[in-house]
Amino acid sequence: MAYTSSELINYADYPIAQEGAARDALLEQVRADLARDGCAVIKGFLTPKGVAALTDEADSVAEHGHKSFSRTNAYFTKDDESLPEDDPRRQFYERSNAFVPADNFARSGPLRTVHDSEGFDAFIQDCLQESKFHRYADPLADVIINVAEEGNGFPWHFDTNNFTVTLAIQNADEGGAFEYAPRIREGSENFEEVSRVLKGTSDTVKVLHLEAGDLQIFRGRYSLHRVAPLKGSRPRYVAIFSYVEEADMVGAVERTTQLYGRTLPIHHARAGQRSDAYID
Repeated sequence: MAYTSSELINYADYPIAQEGAARDALLEQVRADLARDGCAVIKGFLTPKGVAALTDEADSVAEHGHKSFSRTNAYFTKDDESLPEDDPRRQFYERSNAFVPADNFARSGPLRTVHDSEGFDAFIQDCLQESKFHRYADPLADVIINVAEEGNGFPWHFDTNNFTVTLAIQNADEGGAFEYAPRIREGSENFEEVSRVLKGTSDTVKVLHLEAGDLQIFRGRYSLHRVAPLKGSRPRYVAIFSYVEEADMVGAVERTTQLYGRTLPIHHARAGQRSDAYID
């Protein structure tokens, strides 16, 4: 079934494609939240019909999610025995999760209808106030759905892409809170504070309980974050839209394989072309 963006997005409260005082006020609030801690949430961004449509779509493709069970550190790198045992790069945790790759979502489906809606990209860019702003060019990862079931969680990590936009679609019966340490990796790796977060001794960590239909804008490359374990029979669905500072950027071969279980020729052709020096 085809949908229009006006059926899916709550334009009445959030006129993101219409210049004027209401959009300006929304931008002001989101920018203030991002400036404070690199995270902003727009409650009820989807209409009830939009929540239902995206839930149905997620149900229909969930079986295509790549499930992975592994031990990972916050950087998705291998163990380096030359480092001290208490170095955060040597702290590994069980990870269990599933991502439905982007090539499972039809152009006319509700998820891509939201992503391609008038004014969506421009609004996100205006929120972030970034002059260098591009959709993630990765054909497996520009817009995906994370599927998490009982017991699953995503341990502490940094994102490889600079700007991430998530849309809560369905919560589990219990658990699944989003926890993050705001902006602790801006300008340097800041291993000391990363270690405190991993040990549970940091006072920087914030907790978000997102509801179905909430839009979250997050600078996940700079803020350590995780999803707490889940309980109950209902899976947690979260859509992820990714944006980066460089045109034509795609995921690294190793990271793409970990998350999606496969790579495409484009990942190998563009390997090693990132311009920043962060270790992941």
